[in-house]
Parts: sequence; structure tokens; C-alpha cells
Amino acid sequence: MKIAVLKEDHPEELRVPLVPASVNKLVDIGAEVLVESKTGVTIGVADEEYQTAGASIITDRKGLLNEADMVLRLNRPSEEDVAMLREETILVSYLDPFNQGRLLDKLAAKRISAFSMEMIPRTTLAQKMDALSSQASLAGYVAVIMAAEKLNRIFPMMTTPSGTIPPARVFVIGAGVAGLQAIATAKRLGAIVEAFDTRPVVEEQVRSLGGRFVKIDVGETGETEQGYAQQLTDEQLAMQREGMAKHLEKSDVAITTAQVFGRKAPLIINADMVSRMKPGSVIIDMAVETGGNVEGSVLNQVVDKNGVTIMGFGALPARVAVDASQMYSSNLTHLVTHFWDEESKRFLIDPEDDIAKGALVTHQGEICNEMFKKERI
Repeated sequence: MKIAVLKEDHPEELRVPLVPASVNKLVDIGAEVLVESKTGVTIGVADEEYQTAGASIITDRKGLLNEADMVLRLNRPSEEDVAMLREETILVSYLDPFNQGRLLDKLAAKRISAFSMEMIPRTTLAQKMDALSSQASLAGYVAVIMAAEKLNRIFPMMTTPSGTIPPARVFVIGAGVAGLQAIATAKRLGAIVEAFDTRPVVEEQVRSLGGRFVKIDVGETGETEQGYAQQLTDEQLAMQREGMAKHLEKSDVAITTAQVFGRKAPLIINADMVSRMKPGSVIIDMAVETGGNVEGSVLNQVVDKNGVTIMGFGALPARVAVDASQMYSSNLTHLVTHFWDEESKRFLIDPEDDIAKGALVTHQGEICNEMFKKERI
């Protein structure tokens, strides 16, 4: 079975889908791995390293796509790439299926069996394949480092002959994977860390990382089957903002991570709340790619609002591309080996498998995931 690995063509993407160590593992189980030339250049990996791991280097992208039985990539394919795929190819990638109905239609029309990495179930069995979690963890780390660089003061308390410098105060909104890593990183840097989440169940996790859990009564809340926070009503959001405003006023850094799976991110910090923060404060809006948690944040821009800096950069894991690539590559490898048949040396899809039920979005000429069938009615 021929597994193709493509060089990412998004201008801001520095990560790669598969690293040589993973290529070696796939070759060991009987796969023939074909890697597009220059795939690893953004993380300092030469074609020769892929060859040493057992891959064949291909310079013709069209020929590579047309030859592949399976394609592993990071960002969703362009329509041009889909057109070059053979029918019944297996595709594994981020696909943004909630917002890419046209793409799903085209994949189904070519009878592509497409796995969406966003849809990997959050179960014990699927943990090693959970790319959203692995990348979100890195994004939480990067957000704190960006804030520390932009803030005009240091994070830790420091006692000097000139006096004692008090620690910076960091307020993290959302204690999912990204938020917990942000809490841990800010704490390691010496800041006083507070965190808020609509799910009281995460309080223990926040406290275990050295943060103080902020309790704001917004009524009944919960989480989805995927482990994400449920979307709040407008009334609950207003109550939440009022409670958070007091903590923002004394914070040097605010990091927002609140996202609702498959939906626009909720507005958490409005313009009035920003205006009440201290000049020199920094806000990192980690949800800017899905609409933003902060009023006034702009994708890939730094905005100044009366002395408060709002940073809304996307693709945060790409800023630590080496580690992000290794983690994503491991996620892909575990997915492939989960469905790998040792006897035939092929990736065999079992539609009744729990992981396939969650992540397989097109198969045998149709959109097979019930969630997206309903979305398109």
C-alpha cells in the first residue's frame, strides 16, 4: 500500500505531517511511503533523512497524488489537490468539516474515504490519535511565551538591592487542554495565575497546576460528549463577563481559550472590559481563528486599545513547528496502525469502529458522518 506525504502549501504553515521516525514505523509494518520533495525543509529535515528512514522522495506532486492509495497531510486539501486524487483514495487530514461543505461534497463525489483529524473521539483508546489535544497543548504554551515577550514587565517576583518586584498576574479563561498548559507555563515563569471555566469539574486540575480557580455563578453549565464546554446563553455570558471584569482589572495578562466545537467562538471580553484593564496589559485571543473571544481582536495582528495590547495570532503550534510536527506525526501513525491489517499489509476501514464512526466523514461516495448529514439538511 502506497502512503503519500505532502509538503504543506499554506504560506504560514511550518509544521509537517510526518517526520522520519514515523516513516520508519510505517515502513516496518509493510507500507510503501512516498514523500514529496522538500516536505521537511521548514523543520530542518532534509530529503535524505526521509530516504534513510525508508521513504521514496517524489518531486512530481500530481504524480504523487495520482499514485497514492492513502494521503497523510496536515491542512485540508485544495480543490486542485482533490481533483488529482484517484477515486477511493484514503485521506487523513484536518478538514474543518463544519465549515467546508463544498469540500466534503467533492470528496464524496470522488469516493474518497476522508478522516477528519478534528473529529477523533476524545476517548481513552483514541488519546494517541487526538491531534486537537496535542496541538492545543503546544498552543497554550506558545500563548504564554508570546505574552511574556510583549508584556513590559517580568513574570516572576524578584528581590533585588533596589527592592522587590511583585509577580505578574495572569488570568486564563478556559481550562481545557490549551488553558491548562497556559496555566502551567505561566506558573513556571513565576506569575500569579487565576483561571476561569464554565465547568466546575476542572477546578481540581487548575489547582493542581498552582492556579487559583475563579468561581462565577452563571447557572447550569456542562460539557459535550467530546469534552468541550457547552455554549452559554446570552444571559449566562453577560453574568460571566461581569464576574470576570473584576479579575481583568488587576491582571497584567489575559489569555482566552474558549471555543465551542464546530461553532463560532463566544465573545467573552467586550470593549468595555478591555477599557477597564491597566495600560500595558496584554490579551492573547487564542480563539481568533474561529471568531475570537475578544472584541477588537484581528487575526494575525497586534491591536492597541487605549494602551492594552490585543494579540490574535492563528496557527500558534506552528511557532514551535519541530515539536508540533513530531506530535502530529505520532497522532497520524497511531491512526494508521490502528486500522492496519497485518495480513494484507493494508489500511482497512471498519465503519463500525468507534474511531471511524467519529472521524470518518466521507466514504463509499457519500457523506457518512451523521453529524454532517444533519448539518446539511
